[in-house]
Amino acid sequence: MAISVAAALGFRRRFPGAGILFYLAIASLVMPGLLVGFGIGLGFQVLGIPGGLFTSALGAQLTWTLPFGLLVMFAVFNRFNPAYEEAGRDLGATPWQNFRHIVLPIIGPSVIGVAMFGFTLSWDEIARTSQAIGDQNTLPLELQGLTTSVTTPVIYALGTMTTVLSLTVMVGCLLAVRWLTRRRLAAAMR
Repeated sequence: MAISVAAALGFRRRFPGAGILFYLAIASLVMPGLLVGFGIGLGFQVLGIPGGLFTSALGAQLTWTLPFGLLVMFAVFNRFNPAYEEAGRDLGATPWQNFRHIVLPIIGPSVIGVAMFGFTLSWDEIARTSQAIGDQNTLPLELQGLTTSVTTPVIYALGTMTTVLSLTVMVGCLLAVRWLTRRRLAAAMR
């Protein structure tokens, strides 16, 4: 989410190599997940970095979720009116204040949408993670391992817990969007 917003902000200004960088960022959408995961896992191994949840598996997840988040944020900033930022600069706001008080409240619901989309894409991603994580397991990999051998009640308990967690994340995000919308409308009324 944060990388998608930062990248979309960076792409708002033209810079040399922007086209190449964009195509590199979305290239993983057209490549098979197993190939991407294998390449990332092998790359980390060659560099001597042990595969794990916060190293190679995170890289594999980013290659899958970042292009979608980037494309959504491109669409958001394509409709964004830069006159709001200009008004903030005219009133003496620093770039950080401009982003925090003007841009972020306007794009906030879209940022939450990108977070939900990234969560949904990453939640059950097996192909990339299985090749990149090393000797650890994520929940989807563990569930896949449980279903291939013997069906146990653990599968149903994990299924219930993942459903409750997913619903909690969705309801929390929807409440956050509602709160942001109300806050923005209240600020507009002032």
